[in-house]
Formats: sequence, C-alpha cells, structure tokens
Amino acid sequence: MKTNEESVAAGHSIDPGRWREAFEVVMSRIAGRFAQVETRLRGGRLVMGLMSDLPRKNCWTIAEWAGETTPHGMQHLLCRASWDADAVRDDVREYVVEHLHDEAAVLVVDETGDVKKAPPASGSSVSTPAPPAGSRTPRSPFISSMWASAGTRRWNWELYVPRSWTGDPGRCRAAGLGEDTVFATKPELARMMIERFLGPG
Repeated sequence: MKTNEESVAAGHSIDPGRWREAFEVVMSRIAGRFAQVETRLRGGRLVMGLMSDLPRKNCWTIAEWAGETTPHGMQHLLCRASWDADAVRDDVREYVVEHLHDEAAVLVVDETGDVKKAPPASGSSVSTPAPPAGSRTPRSPFISSMWASAGTRRWNWELYVPRSWTGDPGRCRAAGLGEDTVFATKPELARMMIERFLGPG
C-alpha cells in the first residue's frame, strides 16, 4: 500500500524518492518560520494534502488523509498557530524563481473564489471547489497571482473584503479579520501583489 507521500508523487509523475527529497528541501527552507516543531510538521502535512488527489480539500478531509482523527489541528494551524505566513510566502517565491526560472515566464493575476458553507471566517477554510458558472452559491472572492511557465504555480493571494465589511469593525472581528482592515479594490490588491513579487528583484 502506498504512503500518502508516494501517492502525491505518483499523481505528479515524479519518482517518489526524488519528490520527497525536493519536498524536504522546501520544508527546511521555511522551517524557521514556525514557532514550534509540531506546527511545522503539521504545515508539511497540510501542503501534502493540498497537493494530493483528494476530490475535496478542507481541514476535515486533509486531516483524515494525513492520519489525524479530528480537523482541530489543521484548523488551529490556519487560525491561531504561531508562524509567519508572509515570510513563508516570500520563501516560496524565492524558491520558485530559483528553480523554475524561465525568460518566457509571466506573472498571472486572476480572480477566484471559494464556496462559503458557513459564516465566513478568515483562514477557516483551506480550499473548496468553485461553483459552476452562473451558480448562486455564495463565494469568498480572492485575487491570486501565479508564476506561469511550463506550468503554473500559485504564489500569493489576497482576500477581497467589501467596503460594507471594512466599515463594520464588529463584522470584521467576527470573521477573524483585524478591525483595522481597510478597503482595497481588486485592481489595488493585484497591484500590491505584483509589487510584492517584483520588490526583491
């Protein structure tokens, strides 16, 4: 029976040993961004779950896939655990540019959305399938940026928070957003991500 790591590698048509080695290189690169070892290890399991062939990806399904009995650990990782998400993002950017450098590569900015099945809470959902075109299913809109060369690698995203929310500190607080969250249009969020990517050169 294949391990989860072998299943992920097989799904990407990569030798499992080589895949595991590359994965460990990335994880060692971001290891210092986590306050506790268990948080870092769970972060690794979360990433593997996101790369798996699970038909639906959220804290419940990924926790079960990773051998955890409840989703509480994954939820804690995303909502309350101590780790520097911005620094991890920047580490991943540097890794992508170093290893996937291509003169023909472009940075793609796009709008996407995750299905909302409960009152929205920042960080409470990992990923859910977007509803079909024309669907009335509520969505949490994101602006994402991807490095596109031979394939695409999502690098960054920003949650679009409507003005009706940013003008209501209580609503922001209930959703897990800072009360000082300010309104930004989608083009402004896109420009911010582009500047963030280009800033280090």
